Amino acid sequence: MNAPSFAWEEINVLETAIDDMNPEFFSYIIEKLLLEGARDAYLQPIIMKKGRPGVLLKVLVQQQNLNQILDIIFTETSTLGVRVRTEKRACLLRDFITVQTEYGPVRVKTARTGDGNKPLRYSPEYEDCKKLAIEKKVPLQEVYTAALLLAKSQS
Repeated sequence: MNAPSFAWEEINVLETAIDDMNPEFFSYIIEKLLLEGARDAYLQPIIMKKGRPGVLLKVLVQQQNLNQILDIIFTETSTLGVRVRTEKRACLLRDFITVQTEYGPVRVKTARTGDGNKPLRYSPEYEDCKKLAIEKKVPLQEVYTAALLLAKSQS
């Protein structure tokens, strides 16, 4: 029997519905959650009781960052409560390589099979590509494509 090409991990899923907060604050909150250790954070539009529009904030976080992320949600949003559940998720192994493009260095996330040898996909880091595109005055897609091609050729 072949070994699985993915790994299992436990992740906490946090969610809260918000209908009474300035929506301009959401991008700041998402950015802060990610900077402070959330694995992912996103918003979904929802309709709440009495037909009010609202937003469902969902955050994925590992156990060691749970309390820190909850503190951010409670201090930065108008919520009074957060639902927390633990789920199992299957995920590919990930790591980073750095490629030296003609525009400068770009970090590239690689997703690998369970044995860690075979890259399945590559994803140049957006912020690295954006910074170089602005500095070199070239289209973002040009930097992104250059990094992607180099990553694929080096594997």
